Parts: sequence; C-alpha cells; structure tokens
Amino acid sequence: MSEKLKIKISIADRVYPLTVDYSQEEGLRSASKKIDAMIKQFEESYAVRDKQDVLAMSALQFASQLEQKQLDKSADYQSALERLQKMDETLSAILSR
Repeated sequence: MSEKLKIKISIADRVYPLTVDYSQEEGLRSASKKIDAMIKQFEESYAVRDKQDVLAMSALQFASQLEQKQLDKSADYQSALERLQKMDETLSAILSR
C-alpha cells in the first residue's frame, strides 16, 4: 500500500487540506497555480468580483480545453487509422503480385 501525503492546496484564497498519493502532489500543486492564474486573469479582464462566477468561468475554460484535446486526439487517431489502412491495402496489393 502506498504512503499518503497530507498537503494544503490554496484556490481562490481558500485552503483545502487533502490527503493524496505522493505521485499526485506535483500535479495538484500545478493545477492549483493554473486555476489561481486563470482566476486572476478573469478578475482583471472582466472586473468580476464574485469568486463563484470566476470559479465557474475557470472551470468552464479548463473543461473546454480538455474536451478540445479529446476531440483533437480522436481526430488524430482517425487520421492515423485511415493512413494505416491505406498502407495495409498498398502492402497487400504489392505482396499479392
């Protein structure tokens, strides 16, 4: 069983104590910093004062980025599959001669 680490993550001026695997710590701290940077950007760009609105906007931004990456990955997979199928057909034609 892996050891757990107790950490405190700060998001939007609130501290959240978490118990995580050592392997998750760096990712969580990095995500926390990115969320805070995005919150600051939204607050400066749109003069939003309500933290809930800024957090919702940040969550939407991150979720849309994740969805776009998934769509891009799916398109890349489909493209690669089509290229492999064409190569397979070409090789099969050459080998059947």
